[in-house]
Amino acid sequence: MKKVLGCIRRADSDFNLINEGDHVLVGVSGGKDSMLLLKAMRLYQYFSKNKFTLTAATLSLGLTPTDYSPIKNLCDEMGINYILQETQIGQIVFEERKEKNPCALCANMRRGALNSLANEIGANKVALGHHREDVIETFLMSMLFEGRLHTFSSKTFLDRSGITVIRPMVYVPEAHVIHVVKEQELPIVKSPCPANHLTTREDMKELLKHLCRIKPDAREMLLNAIQRGGLME
Repeated sequence: MKKVLGCIRRADSDFNLINEGDHVLVGVSGGKDSMLLLKAMRLYQYFSKNKFTLTAATLSLGLTPTDYSPIKNLCDEMGINYILQETQIGQIVFEERKEKNPCALCANMRRGALNSLANEIGANKVALGHHREDVIETFLMSMLFEGRLHTFSSKTFLDRSGITVIRPMVYVPEAHVIHVVKEQELPIVKSPCPANHLTTREDMKELLKHLCRIKPDAREMLLNAIQRGGLME
């Protein structure tokens, strides 16, 4: 966990993610990334030079019944207010729209719902659990499928909602996420999404593994290229 907190401190320092008096809404799906972000942000409150408030929120997809009590229990243990927001996003994407490529629409709808919830509770920032490999995989997808150099920004201000989206774990390697989640015995809630592990992002994971077989430090070099290009700012 010390390395995770070090990576969050570095991202906070590099990109000025958290300011004094911020109210941060952490989006928690129940997957490994968001569960680690939740725990790490709670611990970071003790070390951050700026005092901030945390609230956690989960958006149900409105598909198969899902037990989110492990998230609530963890929040109760850590003294974090938890909100479970019921939505019909899954039904709209998979049943009404029958999207062939559902991820983009689903992600946009979930972001919109989280931002609206943040406004409702008076939070000025939304924290998402994207890690280092998410940054790199998005970079590869943008090059190969859109012909442009683009990836997640570490901090994005949204004019329409007035919310700032932050990604405190952009420097955390996915392998370390997996290790720390096991080490900390953090509970995981299985995703009800029908497209889980069947996406273009999974293809990018395999491509990245192949690149690392050719050049073992490919992840580090790609991240360096992204940073030098100012794509995470």
